[in-house]
Amino acid sequence: MNKPITALGLCVGASSVSLVRVRLNPTPPSSQNEDGRPVVIDHLVQAHDGNPKQALLKTLTAVNWGEIDRVAATGRKFRQFLNLSSIPEPEAVEYAYDHLKPSDVHCPAVISAGGETFMVYELNPAGRITNVLTGNKCAAGTGEFFLQQLRRMAVSLEEAGQWAETTQPYHVSGRCSVFCKSDCTHATNKGIPKSRVTAGLGQMMANKILELLKKVDRRNLMLVGGTARNQMMVRYLREAIPGLILPGEAPYFEALGAALWAIENKPQPFPGLDQLFVQQRSRFDLLPPLEQFREQVTFKSLTYGTAHSGDVCFLGLDVGSTTTKAVLLRQEDHALLASVYLRTNGDPVGASRKCYQAILEQIQQRVDPRQIN
Repeated sequence: MNKPITALGLCVGASSVSLVRVRLNPTPPSSQNEDGRPVVIDHLVQAHDGNPKQALLKTLTAVNWGEIDRVAATGRKFRQFLNLSSIPEPEAVEYAYDHLKPSDVHCPAVISAGGETFMVYELNPAGRITNVLTGNKCAAGTGEFFLQQLRRMAVSLEEAGQWAETTQPYHVSGRCSVFCKSDCTHATNKGIPKSRVTAGLGQMMANKILELLKKVDRRNLMLVGGTARNQMMVRYLREAIPGLILPGEAPYFEALGAALWAIENKPQPFPGLDQLFVQQRSRFDLLPPLEQFREQVTFKSLTYGTAHSGDVCFLGLDVGSTTTKAVLLRQEDHALLASVYLRTNGDPVGASRKCYQAILEQIQQRVDPRQIN
């Protein structure tokens, strides 16, 4: 019997790195598809927080390379910096779609909703891409923007999912990320529940996708990408797209396509982690380190003091959309007696109260609150 083939597919995206391991057995055992197709062994999706190289190295270090026969990569931009066989993302989409599509359904398009960009791949009956539709490059409505707003409100993705089916959405603008963020901030300032603001974000994201589908038959479409885990967005898309297909492999869809390509082809051998990246010349001008200009910088500092009974003080409070800050200065000498810096978490009133409490705790209540202006 021939040896099984195990392939590793990589996708380096705008906000995450995804890996998937696929195996093809020459004779399908009971655990494999009866038609002998490759099966997914395991997968991993890791946010790279703007450092895809470090995240990729960290994930690949944990791979047992003795079990990997072939490796291939995909991704819109970063794949060009890898010393690996790679394929364009649309080709990876075709491979993954062919593997996952229902046998009795034709999908007019695949919706790729990632952390940075929403795209629609129109398909012909053979599953080949005939057109690619993209929206504007504004961050509003993208997956990473949604996660940023959740973090600002101290809401987890799991909490947002629990609100998905029952929450009435609060309308937020989708035309600009600045306007959208301002709408969310003003809403929480007015006491609008976080659940409604979060639902509004999910609805806005769904509308962004629906705008791309104006000329596409809205039925039996396949949704892939990291934002497919956003249950609020999916809720509104299901209402507008009959037969919406949401495969379990959606978060690592393109990586799966790269692995399937590697199964059918013979990519170059894995070069090793020390030779993984191709040396590239920077496309940006390099400036000297700021450390060389320390003599041109004047550093300002405040005198720190200790609060005493009878001190007359000024309290300054700054409530921002992301953080809330407060300082206590003595009127006599402007000495800094106490300060606090914390996250607003979508609750400006609550954050302000926490600042007041923290200031009082720092000065150990040695200042009469009636003397604070």
